[in-house]
Amino acid sequence: MKKSNWFRINILKEEQWLNKTLQQGFKIAAITGWSSTFTFEEVSEPHIVRIDCQQSMNKAAFEEYKLIYEDFGWTYLSGSRSSGKHYWQKVIEGEEADQLFSDKQSTKSYYKRLMNYSLLFALPFMMLSMVLYQQHIFSLSNLYLTPGLWDMEGALFWKAFIFETPFALFRLLCPVIVFGAVVLSLKAYYEYRKLQQRIQ
Repeated sequence: MKKSNWFRINILKEEQWLNKTLQQGFKIAAITGWSSTFTFEEVSEPHIVRIDCQQSMNKAAFEEYKLIYEDFGWTYLSGSRSSGKHYWQKVIEGEEADQLFSDKQSTKSYYKRLMNYSLLFALPFMMLSMVLYQQHIFSLSNLYLTPGLWDMEGALFWKAFIFETPFALFRLLCPVIVFGAVVLSLKAYYEYRKLQQRIQ
């Protein structure tokens, strides 16, 4: 069974989506493609998946990173030394054993990385949004680029308007992505601050 998802920004949402599928008696057999196409296979033992965020690592640090979690029974599924997202999977053994991070300090560091990942993901879209804003593309009349659209009448107007609407919505995608990434970053920051207060 194959499924695709587009939770590129919301790692927590993606993790929930994956585990919901795994709870139905599956495990992840492979992950392919930029859009994250997951191949699932049926299993008798319950599995769980966790997604970690890491900064770029050299080869030695990357191998050490994988070895640490593999020693605790986790199987490395996907990621690379330069990627921010790393997928881990294991057979469910107990509530505490099913977490990548066993202490508050490690969890706090995870939320800090998650916050940075969300902001870095949004950066190119933020820059593009600023360019579009300078061109006044976000005004209703400029979102629709069909020449003479607003001078058309009747059925001709509605045909052109309906045809152009998907393209207009696509032009709004950049600021929507930026907004979503900022919200997720703020949520991660909130969790980070909560844990920081507990540690203190």
